[in-house]
Amino acid sequence: MQYLPVFPDDSDFGPERTGARGRGPCRRLLAGALAVGLLLASVGAAPAFAAQDDPRLDGLFTSLKATEDQAEAERLTGAIWSIWHQSGRVVADEQMREGQWYMRHGILRSALDDFSIVVAWAPDFAEAWHKRATVHFMMGNYPASIADLHRTLVLEPRHFGAFANLGLIYLKLDEKRAALAALEKALEINPHLSGARQKVQELHDKLDGKKV
Repeated sequence: MQYLPVFPDDSDFGPERTGARGRGPCRRLLAGALAVGLLLASVGAAPAFAAQDDPRLDGLFTSLKATEDQAEAERLTGAIWSIWHQSGRVVADEQMREGQWYMRHGILRSALDDFSIVVAWAPDFAEAWHKRATVHFMMGNYPASIADLHRTLVLEPRHFGAFANLGLIYLKLDEKRAALAALEKALEINPHLSGARQKVQELHDKLDGKKV
């Protein structure tokens, strides 16, 4: 079962467009923007990143829980993911897409570098933490992934992807009750995660009546 969602709109952000391993224009632009952002932060005017605070999300989550139509659920879920990925800063969004391209193609060190830059510049941007958590997971850095997922959930408590991924990590660590709790929380927020629902049922079958 695979949760770890990757935003699909990253097909044109490979090394030929952005420059492999940190040499591309996206990294250079964001490095400059990062310096400016840190300077502004020192005088109380840091760039604002709050995709998870978008006012459209409340209605989308309400509709997602209420609908019984799978096609509508998929549409609503896609709309939520799309908003979560919009930081409000063009260069940061390009950096995110570049990181996703590297992640999709297994160039994990470069992906980690990309998401770490965004996290440093925009510590209130939940999806940057979630994407870095995904890379940590893929690299087998489970404690670092868990830490980034918890930070994601501090910023966006409705992040069903973060809860689902926590469940996946806890399963890898054979912490079944923690996995069950995380997956049930993901389903509470988004009841249309069929893979999570199946795994919850399997865990209940294993744990009911057993001390784990």
